[in-house]
Amino acid sequence: MAFQIAIDGPAGAGKSTIAKQLAKKMGILYVDTGAMYRACAWYFIENGLDANQEEAMQQALEQIKLTLTHDKEDGSQHVWLNGKDVNPFIRTAKVSDMTSRICVHPSLRCLVVRQQQQIAAGMDLIMDGRDIGTYVLPHASLKIFLTADPLVRAKRRLQELQQKGDQTQSLESIYQQILERDQRDSTREISPLKKADDAILVDTSNLTIDQVVQTIYERAMAQKKNEV
Repeated sequence: MAFQIAIDGPAGAGKSTIAKQLAKKMGILYVDTGAMYRACAWYFIENGLDANQEEAMQQALEQIKLTLTHDKEDGSQHVWLNGKDVNPFIRTAKVSDMTSRICVHPSLRCLVVRQQQQIAAGMDLIMDGRDIGTYVLPHASLKIFLTADPLVRAKRRLQELQQKGDQTQSLESIYQQILERDQRDSTREISPLKKADDAILVDTSNLTIDQVVQTIYERAMAQKKNEV
């Protein structure tokens, strides 16, 4: 039976960074599901589509073709949209906001979730997102719900953007965006952001990345031992 870890949580909790390092430590595949939604959001922005119009959504669904590849050297994931590697374009604040807006559409979520489940079939892996433990991989071997204080998450996102040369965002604007996104993600109709009943809560506000990775790694090793 495949050993799968589901990591969920709100924006800025450190899901992608932690999941990536944990996957490397365990020697298993990492799938960044949020990047798949971000790629769709980038498509909407590039094509001037309205996230609130069902017609625009149906048009996008007919055109969007997603593919994932993993670099053999460092294991990094690349998202390809219609044959184009969109990794360099999907980590902006604008894409983050659009991602949250389009994710409320059931038709888009069903399309992406179906692809995620196909990728996961029979594989040892780690997936991170907002509905992995509750919807995408409900039978995952280990479920983690990462969270952190909203202001801490805003500071992390600001630092991330500044490191990439984006000086256009203020801490206050990012903080408000995070609060709004939390609200949208937790109240959407299909697969809202929430902690699975059997998930382990990990607050990363006052922990380093290495501390979080080690905490989850120890939990994972204990769970693997129990499954043997």
